[in-house]
Amino acid sequence: MALDPLAIHELTESVVGCVCAALTRTALVVDGQPGCPCRTCVVPGTVAWDSCDDPCGAKGEGGQLTVSVARIFGSSDADFPSESRVVQGVRGCTPPPLTALELVVTLLRCAPTMSENGCPPSCDELGRAAQVLHVDMVTVFNALLCCLPGTLPTRRGRRFVMGQQKTVGPDGGCVGLEQRVTVALPGCGQCPDDEVSP
Repeated sequence: MALDPLAIHELTESVVGCVCAALTRTALVVDGQPGCPCRTCVVPGTVAWDSCDDPCGAKGEGGQLTVSVARIFGSSDADFPSESRVVQGVRGCTPPPLTALELVVTLLRCAPTMSENGCPPSCDELGRAAQVLHVDMVTVFNALLCCLPGTLPTRRGRRFVMGQQKTVGPDGGCVGLEQRVTVALPGCGQCPDDEVSP
C-alpha cells in the first residue's frame, strides 16, 4: 500500500505539538526556564532563523520551535532505519515495505551578545543561557521518546530511531539545538491506479 497523502504533515503537526507541550511543562518545574516559544510551526525545507527574540511581546515566550522534513526514503522491516536497496517498479505500484521519514526539530533561544560598549557577555549570562539550552536539550529528547510511539494508534505504536542532537549557534543572537529522528511510516493509502472512479 502507498502512503496516505497527509501522513507526513499530520506526523509533523503531532511532533511540534508534543514538543511544545513538553517545553511548557518543563517551564513549570524548572525555575526561570522559558516555555514553548510563541513562534512554533511546521516549516518547508531548511529552517530559516527568523526569530529567537520575543515575537509576542513582553508576556510571550521568546524563541522559535520548528519541525521540518530532511528526507524520505524506502526501507524495510529488517533494514530500518537504513535505506532499502530493493528494486522497485517491477510490478505496478509496489512501494517499499517500509517508508522512513527523517524529521528535524529545531529550537532557538536568544543568546547573550556584546554590550553596547563592546564588552562580551558575563560568565553569569553565559552560564544562564547554557542552563536554558541544556534543559531544552533534555526536554526535546524526552518529548520525542515519550510522544512518538503514540502517534500511530496500533498496539505496538510507531517505530522510530533517535538521531543526533547537536547545538546550533550562537549566530545572529540565536543559540539552540537541532534534533533528528527517523520515523517509520505505515503504507495505508491507495495507488492512483487502484482508486475506484465515481
